[in-house]
Amino acid sequence: MHRILSLAALLVATATLAGPPDPSTFSIAAADPANGEVGVAVASRFFAVGTVVPHARAGVGAIATQAFCNTTFGPRGLDLLDRGVSPTEALDVLVRSDEGRDRRQVGIVSAKGDSATYTGKGCNAWAGGRRGPGYAIQGNILVGEAVVDAMERAFLDSAGKPLGERLLAALKAGDAAGGDARGRQSAAILVARDKAGYGGFSDRAVDVRVDDHADPFGEIERLLGLAMVNDLWNRGWTAFTEKRFADALRWQEQCTARAEKVPSMLPEVVYDLAVIRLAAGDREGASAALKRAVELNPKLAAQAKVDDDLRALRPVQD
Repeated sequence: MHRILSLAALLVATATLAGPPDPSTFSIAAADPANGEVGVAVASRFFAVGTVVPHARAGVGAIATQAFCNTTFGPRGLDLLDRGVSPTEALDVLVRSDEGRDRRQVGIVSAKGDSATYTGKGCNAWAGGRRGPGYAIQGNILVGEAVVDAMERAFLDSAGKPLGERLLAALKAGDAAGGDARGRQSAAILVARDKAGYGGFSDRAVDVRVDDHADPFGEIERLLGLAMVNDLWNRGWTAFTEKRFADALRWQEQCTARAEKVPSMLPEVVYDLAVIRLAAGDREGASAALKRAVELNPKLAAQAKVDDDLRALRPVQD
């Protein structure tokens, strides 16, 4: 009995010393300089990997920090980029001052598209990365090198699409090539652009996470679809509040087209399309949009009756 208790105590002590599992994963940090966007996509057999790995700042760059992760690499690295340091130089500063460098993995991309990736010699196999103009890809505890190769091809082949969709394409390609050798659990996509958040007060264009799911790739794709609609909606409404009605109409029309595939968001998107069309001088189009919005969600009729932004339509609607 004494020996059994001693063994049990040893196992508990060992587990305590071991700590939580490393956020072993595959990720891509990327930039789209033409559209002013930077972002990170990540997936792992690790709970809530989106709380650990991705860091991005509009006009500055994006960083993925993983393996035996040093989470300070994100904000510190972005501060270095913001001061004009290149990704390669920033990586050197971060790694050189870190005693745990051999177990770290990092990808850095500047807003201009310069990139760097690092895999410490102590990272668990397979571990490695790829980099090029506008991207840095890295992974550890993968089934093999084919994962990062597939991610690179998918990202390059999707050129011309919105950055969020290119990041998703890279994630899905990595998963199709085998992904994390331990399996699936979580994923995240983060995209930053100046004044992209609600009301233009933050830079978060896309910020979606799947913390624990049997199919994190299917779920992150679903959430990204919602996020892409929401991003266009934010762009339209921010332009409206700034009285840039032509820009507002352009973004809200695009938002409505995407929202046709998102029934949960469509009524309110079409309602705001009515508001923006009216502000842009299209009274007939505004009336048609409001009619459709109320058909989709009859509860919006009460809001329309007291909404000052739709006052000019009330004689027609009442």
